[in-house]
Amino acid sequence: MKLVPLGDRVVLKQIEAEETTKSGIVLPGQAKEKPQQAEVIEVGPGGMVDGKEVKMEVSVGDKVIYSKYAGTEVKLDGEEYIIVRQNDILAIVK
Repeated sequence: MKLVPLGDRVVLKQIEAEETTKSGIVLPGQAKEKPQQAEVIEVGPGGMVDGKEVKMEVSVGDKVIYSKYAGTEVKLDGEEYIIVRQNDILAIVK
């Protein structure tokens, strides 16, 4: 199966959180904060959304930082994805 986002939505796959801190402390699973960095998997077509013209500024393969509580988490074929609106994406990491 494949997720195909509509409108100005983007499908993201979270990049795994670091297991250890910079000082070398190993973090147990529940102590790790969910990362806000993800890879763009699919991009919607944009167009007219809520009466406004939306141009998609991210593309598949981009690494992005998104809002902490944004989006809807979806599990498909054993993989976890997050579907967010483009305006929930804060930056592209280059």
